[in-house]
Amino acid sequence: MKFLGADGYQSLQLDIVGFLAILGESSVLVQSQVAALSYFFLLPRLVPAPQALIRTSRPERLEPSTGKVVGAYSGGFRDRVNHLAHLLHEGNTLPAYSVRCEKVTYTANISSDVKARRFGPITWLSILGFFMSAALLVLAIVLNDGFALVAILALSFLSTLVGIGNRWSLKLSQRVANRAVPPSDVVLNYPNGSFLIIKCDEYTARQLYWHPEECDYMVGPTAYRAISLCGTLILMFGVICLGNATLNLQVGFAASYIILNAAYWVVAALPAKWNWDLSSYRVERIKFEGLEQMDTFTEALWKAIAITRTAHWVSVGSIAPVSKGWENWIKDAEHVAQSGPGVWDEKADVVRELPKWEFDTALTEHLDEASATNNV
Repeated sequence: MKFLGADGYQSLQLDIVGFLAILGESSVLVQSQVAALSYFFLLPRLVPAPQALIRTSRPERLEPSTGKVVGAYSGGFRDRVNHLAHLLHEGNTLPAYSVRCEKVTYTANISSDVKARRFGPITWLSILGFFMSAALLVLAIVLNDGFALVAILALSFLSTLVGIGNRWSLKLSQRVANRAVPPSDVVLNYPNGSFLIIKCDEYTARQLYWHPEECDYMVGPTAYRAISLCGTLILMFGVICLGNATLNLQVGFAASYIILNAAYWVVAALPAKWNWDLSSYRVERIKFEGLEQMDTFTEALWKAIAITRTAHWVSVGSIAPVSKGWENWIKDAEHVAQSGPGVWDEKADVVRELPKWEFDTALTEHLDEASATNNV
């Protein structure tokens, strides 16, 4: 069985190598927004699927996660969890029916705001693309390949151009008024029935949980559309030149894009938190007696009520089923929780006690009583 023709290596056809340059769009898009926070995003380099960064419009804010945010005492409610809050608390790692309590403190002594990690995984992708671009540039000059030289210059400059168009900084909400407000603690409820109870001040609550993170772009929308048009033309021109490069350079381009696509896929599979610098916030675990992992939603809800010592947020966030039986159970749960010991102790190493209550038996009684009443 033969794979090469009579001319051997020279008979190998790589005219399709330009197609490799536009593969891998999904893995590029996953990390494009946080990557654009880093100055390394402006490096002239090879990027797989650069058309993924050439869009008709840019996202105005970071993508939120599915879940509910409820003010434990303030009565506030949002039907989604902000992106940074989800990353900070690693909400995707919470098992079903788990209850966790954490204290978040904004470290004002740290001057840097939330940003991309300086030498996170996405930074090394940019550096890898830069050195591959430089290596191919040198090879094109040594082999006197004009089309390859133009292709590498065009595709490398394209990454810098679209980097300017997508470059942004994070704009977090700032508290202006200094009026008295209720305690700012919040409860995050995820679709899998887990609860995350956060103790924080009003400044932190506004930044992380109540106001969406806005993207403040370096260039305006008109300039961005012009950059997108130029980028599209440069991409097409670069791919055409790439298709006319000599075989040796096409092999080099093919190897580079295969390696880059694999690297981008690996980084896209890593935890997103690894790409962010969230050192402006300190997270401390607050311990309570018993396990964090509950067996049922009812048990998880009771523990969350016991920790917050109020059930007001349950009705505000529509957390529990709406029925007379559940309504009576929630009232009883709040009464029992408030009769128990105070739980907010500033000592981080203290295991806090929770009131004892036969929550499951109480719910059964209330549901049976409501059912009997309805059947009368």
